[in-house]
Amino acid sequence: MTAAMKVLIVHHHRFELWHAPAWLRERLQSAFPEIKFVQFENFDRILDEIGDTDVFIGFSLRPEQFTAAKKLKWIHSPAAAVHQLMFPELVSSDVVVTNSTSVHGPVVAEHAIAVLLALAKRLPRAIHYQRQKKWAQAILWEEHPRPREVAGSTVLVLGMGGIGNEFAVRAKALGMKVLAVRESPSKGAGAADAVFALSQLDEVLPQADYVLLCAPVTPATQGVINTERLGKMKKETYLINVSRGPLIDEAALITALQEGHIGGAALDVFTEEPLPPDSPFWDLENLLITPHTAAVTERLWERHYDLIVENLKRFVTGKKLLNEVDKRRGY
Repeated sequence: MTAAMKVLIVHHHRFELWHAPAWLRERLQSAFPEIKFVQFENFDRILDEIGDTDVFIGFSLRPEQFTAAKKLKWIHSPAAAVHQLMFPELVSSDVVVTNSTSVHGPVVAEHAIAVLLALAKRLPRAIHYQRQKKWAQAILWEEHPRPREVAGSTVLVLGMGGIGNEFAVRAKALGMKVLAVRESPSKGAGAADAVFALSQLDEVLPQADYVLLCAPVTPATQGVINTERLGKMKKETYLINVSRGPLIDEAALITALQEGHIGGAALDVFTEEPLPPDSPFWDLENLLITPHTAAVTERLWERHYDLIVENLKRFVTGKKLLNEVDKRRGY
């Protein structure tokens, strides 16, 4: 099979780090000389090449491009989220889809821990007063919420995939209680202390001092944090999103932050990116914004390469691939 096998790589992004480096094809070709690798910088020529492609590596593929891919057997996405690929033609096909959740999980989990600690220790406000050359010890203590310790607090993790489980390990090392909420609780709690179904979210939310969103975007999770759910959180609760913007009703969150219904939030992702200059989010003093940098690391593409190589070895020998997506569930 490998003698006639072709792999097409088209992973284009305006952000340099997300864009597939030129060396990816070169190293893969060296590792698998019997396979033909083609890599493009953009999608302009994809229809010319995808017809006889066996494996496609990229985070996006349009339905008409998929239809033209008569030999396609496997799509690998260098992203963790694959909702953009879940169109009916692909879902109903025999084409296998894999993602890169194992690549991004540890790095994004570190980021989530970092912003959680920053919120707990009120670091964004301390930096605010530093710029004013103000010794704000008393002010920080009097503001709401006050600086706090994280040991003994409870964090609710929505989504227990590669990111959620890695985060749970780190949170428990800090002495936190971890409650997991997932669409399929039968998969277990992982590193969390307890697991609940998504239908139990309303019961669990009032217990949380922190809520971390790291679930995939599915019909069940889109807009899962809305006015009603924000109202079930404690006034001191912090909300953190390292998944995708559509998990949150952004207008509802803006109102909740403006009116102090929750303690604050840290958002790495938004429905529209880059975040427009006129977005109300920019002016919220109880919001920590990071520009979708949770997964940023210089080692990113080395990790991608290792995963692709391992899965290519499995693919040509007929073994089960790592990070295979359940297309019916969308993750």
